[in-house]
Amino acid sequence: MQLPIINFVEIDFDKFDMIIDVRSPLEYQLDHIIGSTNLPALSDAERTEVGTIYKQESRFKARKIGAARIARNVASHVENYLFEKDREWRPLIYCWRGGQRSFSFATILSQIGWRPTLLYGGYKKYRREVVDVMHKNHSDLKLILISGYTGTGKTELLNKLKSLGIQIIDLENLANHRGSVLGGVTSSQPSQKLFESLLFKKISSLNPTKPIFVEAESNKIGNITIPPAFWYAMKNAQKIELVAPIKERARYLKKSYKDLTSNAERLCHRLDFLVTQQGNKRVAEWKQLAKKNQFESLAIQLMELHYDTRYLKSRSLSPISITHQIKLEKITNNELLKAAQKVKSLVGLLDEK
Repeated sequence: MQLPIINFVEIDFDKFDMIIDVRSPLEYQLDHIIGSTNLPALSDAERTEVGTIYKQESRFKARKIGAARIARNVASHVENYLFEKDREWRPLIYCWRGGQRSFSFATILSQIGWRPTLLYGGYKKYRREVVDVMHKNHSDLKLILISGYTGTGKTELLNKLKSLGIQIIDLENLANHRGSVLGGVTSSQPSQKLFESLLFKKISSLNPTKPIFVEAESNKIGNITIPPAFWYAMKNAQKIELVAPIKERARYLKKSYKDLTSNAERLCHRLDFLVTQQGNKRVAEWKQLAKKNQFESLAIQLMELHYDTRYLKSRSLSPISITHQIKLEKITNNELLKAAQKVKSLVGLLDEK
């Protein structure tokens, strides 16, 4: 029985019950098709073993050992993870290049009675599609940036817009980082490739003919670089700016960064990253404020002496001026919802420009 093969761009994901990535766990961790499940045909150690034998000893010997390892691993997956799947279950299977691992896995499943489909060219071909969208082609997405000083509630406003049915892309959520030196979270960021896959998936789920709201960022979010095509669209997007009094922003930051205000040692460690720009003396003074739990005073100094000046410089270099400005006297859940409703009322006007 010949196994069906499909190109990534032709996939109707609703027709498949599971996407199975049969590459090794490390390959999967680096990047994968979003929504896929990792059922390795070879473990990391087994993949290294077979590859070494293939290069240094004998291709035939490597194939024999690889086949034995794959058969054993697929048997384990069938007994444990797939045993309860009914006869109508439809998986899509891929490996690195659509070669031996995915073909062997799919062949065993087909012999059982299931109807697996193979992804043409495997992960490598999928990655080429992502690179074309993220790196090579200028994006024609209708992006609108939510801009503003640090602590004005931009990310929270994005989520309010989403609740009102407006399309958004939360880059900080995809990058697992809040965008500033102090913005790291306790869990690690995805790899650059996985971030691009997450962004690719998100873009694919949206209507490109309608406005999409994104928080204004620099071209790096922690260790992640915004890919060139999307960055081009951001640089040429219209902007809505949030404005709020600095004391209110300080209060909001104290509330929003509880992971740091509850751990002075972690906060002081993050402040060390500012020594290059601000010098040892100033950072030492900021650490003292942190240790004394004077977080609003610390936030005001950080904004006045670091973040606000950087924001003003970035705004002055932008080719696109602020289209609309929304002023917040208080940064509360209710006020941000009102701001989101104002932004929603502007969508039609912005779409016409």
